[in-house]
Amino acid sequence: MLDAGGKRLRPAILLAISRLLGYQGGDLDVRYGAIVEMIHTASLVHDDIIDSATVRRGRATANHRWGNQLTVLLGDWLYLRAIDLALEIADIPAMQTLSFATTQMIEGEILGLTLQRTSGLTREQYLEVTRRKTAELFAAGCSLPTHFSPEFARHRRALDEYGRNIGMCFQIIDDILDIVGSLQRLGKPVFSDLREGKLTLPFILARPHLTEAERATVERIVVTGDLGGATPEGLRALLERHGAVDEARRVADEFASRAVGALATLPPGPETTALAAVPRFVLERDS
Repeated sequence: MLDAGGKRLRPAILLAISRLLGYQGGDLDVRYGAIVEMIHTASLVHDDIIDSATVRRGRATANHRWGNQLTVLLGDWLYLRAIDLALEIADIPAMQTLSFATTQMIEGEILGLTLQRTSGLTREQYLEVTRRKTAELFAAGCSLPTHFSPEFARHRRALDEYGRNIGMCFQIIDDILDIVGSLQRLGKPVFSDLREGKLTLPFILARPHLTEAERATVERIVVTGDLGGATPEGLRALLERHGAVDEARRVADEFASRAVGALATLPPGPETTALAAVPRFVLERDS
């Protein structure tokens, strides 16, 4: 699992923000970066169980190799180990930030499961699940460095807003890549979301424009999890024909612009410049 890598975007942003704020003389940034990444990894372990996933990042998932029982315990261990690290620091407000984000993630997962196999999912419902499941941990990671010193607290709201919008943008692009990407790039089969009964933003945006037959095809896949006679190429062409992928990218771009706007009150410098470049990286990534 550790060898599978990943972008490590959350701790990278946390470290950049810590440097931007002028934090020196300790390792709180490294510790909290590890904590945030462990919480994220734990959520992926549990997600793979929930989704019955067999591949992630081109490797067999833990649940596929060792079964659900052991893998549930592995995810639990990662969560608790992250809590142990936070307890060693013993910063109650920072722990409350992490606790809130983790609770939101779990509630988002629960909400997502209640809406799974629902062909009438709305844009508002999709965005609410996305905020809880993905964006709140980004927000927490970005605001944690403001707990390192009282003088940093004035930037907490801006950095929290920055992280939340980065997270929204990240998840929308992730869902787009599930449609336009490839097995080689993604390390998992395309259209996994639709097969798992998750209606993502491109399909939600396309639905009002679909013919009756097209709508019936999408609904059947969402409910049964079986592509049947449909193909990834055909589904991709359907969405592109109605401009749904481009429209979803525009929504992601709106969140990216809000993230950059949230940096306006932060001091200028190379770290701020780097943080302002993150939304473009998220928008343009291909895996």
